[in-house]
Amino acid sequence: MKFIDSHCHFDFEAFSKDRDQIWQRCISAGIDRVIIPSVCEAQWQSLGSLVSEQPGWMMAAGLHPWWVEKVPQGECRQESLTELGQRLSDSLEEYSCVAVGECGLDASIKTAMGKQEDILKIQLDIACSQDLPVILHVHRAHNELLRLLKQFRLPRGGVIHAFSGSEQMAQEYWKRGFYLGIGGTITYPRAAKTRRAISCMPLESLLLESDAPDMPLSGQQGMRNTPENLSKIAQALAELRGVSVQEIADATCRNTEKLFSL
Repeated sequence: MKFIDSHCHFDFEAFSKDRDQIWQRCISAGIDRVIIPSVCEAQWQSLGSLVSEQPGWMMAAGLHPWWVEKVPQGECRQESLTELGQRLSDSLEEYSCVAVGECGLDASIKTAMGKQEDILKIQLDIACSQDLPVILHVHRAHNELLRLLKQFRLPRGGVIHAFSGSEQMAQEYWKRGFYLGIGGTITYPRAAKTRRAISCMPLESLLLESDAPDMPLSGQQGMRNTPENLSKIAQALAELRGVSVQEIADATCRNTEKLFSL
């Protein structure tokens, strides 16, 4: 049985001491491919070097909304944004990235939504021009994000990372060509709305993701998450949908391969 982790921050400091050991255990568990999205510009080069070490590691390059505040205000002029976009575009090509991201919108942080949208627009435009999917983070900003997605109409779509919402919202994204990233959230009984939505959506719309070292499973709160937990997420998804884990593994692998052209 094979799995693909479609979203894991394997380059983070949390894995600096035992990354190789964890990866060997992942391979033994059938998790032999992982997509590692970046969150800031300072990360692109180091992540590019890291993914070159393993054939099963793939990179996405982007600017996460939590790190947008670190972009100097002076660089948010149109000329500077164009230069930032060029650096991102160059990195996407240099490191053979499979997607643009992690990027998106988050209304729960202090960074002005206008600034977040300006940075995201640059990335959506690049996704269109380079014919790449996008990995999107969205929190309390679904209406704003959907408005932008209608404006850009990305040819390759993307994935809504760590989807948490209603069936109606899930359908809104799916009909626009966006898969739903399914992680540890579904292991929490209190996430009833998301669990209902995921159980109703077409299996063709779902990807598995760990979001390690974050998004721990139920019962592991406060602990470091690792991509090894992907099989447990698959088990939880299989139980929700009343199918076998093998069916979940096969379908989500096909979906990930299709979205990211693996």
